[in-house]
Amino acid sequence: MIGLLQRVSQARVEVAGENIAEIDRGLLVLVGMERDDDPARTERLLQRLLAYRVFPDPQGRMNLSLADIGGDLLLVPQFTLAADTRKGSRAGFSRAAAPALAEALFQHLVQAAHKRHSGLVATGRFGAHMQVSLTNDGPVTFWLTA
Repeated sequence: MIGLLQRVSQARVEVAGENIAEIDRGLLVLVGMERDDDPARTERLLQRLLAYRVFPDPQGRMNLSLADIGGDLLLVPQFTLAADTRKGSRAGFSRAAAPALAEALFQHLVQAAHKRHSGLVATGRFGAHMQVSLTNDGPVTFWLTA
């Protein structure tokens, strides 16, 4: 399971011109599910997302986590993160989870986030064509795997 996290001052998701999710200070996480992923990996990714230290402390060092600051969390499914881009000029998706498995894992991640995170949890829409807008704060972007 892959999480591309971006520290943001704001982010939102639109589908067909409708704003379906919006957050203020926190993390926008693009989530990719791979063939061998399971609920345990989902739990591990969430644990890492909530605890990963990407926010500045009073000295300006990245020592605070999303949980520490009570920031917002926006989870957006993005199957293209599982792409194989090692050769050629077109991505292959043999590593990506099948849609039914990917959707189940994404829903598991969302439900667990609602239970374990005290801040706002918002989501993109699985399988939808989305427009994601963000203000990356830093910029700060990390690639996490579980």
